[in-house]
Amino acid sequence: MNLKLVFYFLVFSFLTSCVATKNRDYHFNQKYAATAVQEDLAILKQTLEANHPSLYWHTSKDSIDYFFNQGIEGVKDSLTEIQIKNYIAKVVNNIKCGHTSVRFSKQFLQLAEKYKYPQFPLSIKVWKDSLVVLARYNKADSMLKTGTIITSINNKTSKEIIQHMLPFVHADGDAINFKTQLISTNFPAWYKNVFGVDSLYKIGFLDSNRAEQFVTIKHFDPKPDTSKKTEKKEVAKITKSQKFLRFRSMVIDTSLNTAFIRLASFSNGRLRKFFRQSFKTIQQNNLNNLVIDLRKNGGGSVEKSVLLSKYIADHKFKIGDTIAAKTRSLANKKHIKSGWFYWLALQFGTKKMKDGLYHNRTYEKHFFKPKTKKHFDGKVYIIQGGYTFSAATMFISSIYHQKNVTTVGEETGGGFYGNSAMLLPNIILPNTKLNVRLPLFKLVMDKDRPKGRGIFPDVYIEPSSEAIRNGIDLKMERIIEMIRESKF
Repeated sequence: MNLKLVFYFLVFSFLTSCVATKNRDYHFNQKYAATAVQEDLAILKQTLEANHPSLYWHTSKDSIDYFFNQGIEGVKDSLTEIQIKNYIAKVVNNIKCGHTSVRFSKQFLQLAEKYKYPQFPLSIKVWKDSLVVLARYNKADSMLKTGTIITSINNKTSKEIIQHMLPFVHADGDAINFKTQLISTNFPAWYKNVFGVDSLYKIGFLDSNRAEQFVTIKHFDPKPDTSKKTEKKEVAKITKSQKFLRFRSMVIDTSLNTAFIRLASFSNGRLRKFFRQSFKTIQQNNLNNLVIDLRKNGGGSVEKSVLLSKYIADHKFKIGDTIAAKTRSLANKKHIKSGWFYWLALQFGTKKMKDGLYHNRTYEKHFFKPKTKKHFDGKVYIIQGGYTFSAATMFISSIYHQKNVTTVGEETGGGFYGNSAMLLPNIILPNTKLNVRLPLFKLVMDKDRPKGRGIFPDVYIEPSSEAIRNGIDLKMERIIEMIRESKF
């Protein structure tokens, strides 16, 4: 059974699985006894040890045992769900697997919108030890304009704040760039979950003369929205094509003889049709350059990632050298959502090999051929960043170091060696009901590559507070410069 057939089994499982009854006594962010948290951690450890295929890729077994045992023993008092989520995430993140993430319970998320505010009042771009203002939610905070460098928040330096947040964010190996990018997507939420909410924030920042100044600002708590009915009507008017623009788009610049494709996902946006029409248009216009922006692409469908590679690759390629599960059975299957059907997928989709692992030989042996029709043979520029992850990294990997391909930007969040994608059920911890994603397959894209980091670009360009302040896209500007230079 190939993975496409497995997918249909999984869809069927979600459609036919019983819906868990709500706990009518549940209270938002309620507390749980220390013994309940300890039991959840022990079950999680046991489940990961039995099923996780790359548990010890980046951290030794002795260390993983130590972190989990210390985590279990360290719970002394009752904790709220936010505290538990952070606590377990900090333990799990020692695995250094970007696909093993900890999420709140379903009931917490259903109620979370009601408790979204108040929150930290600034949108922040995070990288390395830097915090830079992207936007302010309170109009009165006029001193903190876009591009302002933040030096401290409530007497914690920017470095201290970032270092305190990082242990709660999952990532592949030591690709820290993914963590900072993920925090940047919703800094107020991360700040609130890690540090809590204050009524006032003392902000240290650099003024136009690079001198440190301080200002105290209030939390953000918007007025009640009385226009929800109007908003719903407006949303209903949005066409399908407009919805798809959230996930993908293409723009042609005839003066540069270039097509610009933006892909924010490999799962949404009817990509098969989009790719077909886009490359047909590129061919009809005899365009010599193609720019693919993957900075906001967190992954998605492996099949769609492969499809895009077919339009660009100049050679046959495989998904990976190894695609294997640790076992065909599922430990603690009753705690794994739709566990029966994932078990079924492992039974029919894998074969035991000499190494004792259960391999998907269909993908391991199959070489994909480049398309003959609508294939693009011109120059390709790929923009990548910390949020470029999973299937997006797999796409870059398939054409990496191809002569007509240039990667621009920052290190990808997805691992260069491989990842633990493919099948990702959720472990539902029995007491707290937190969700922990459980990878069932390890994917080694190239066994000769080093572990631990993402794909480094050919042309490295890091963020800049000045560029943010002036609304300049440094990565796109550099590509346009290269395209113009190549014309002469």
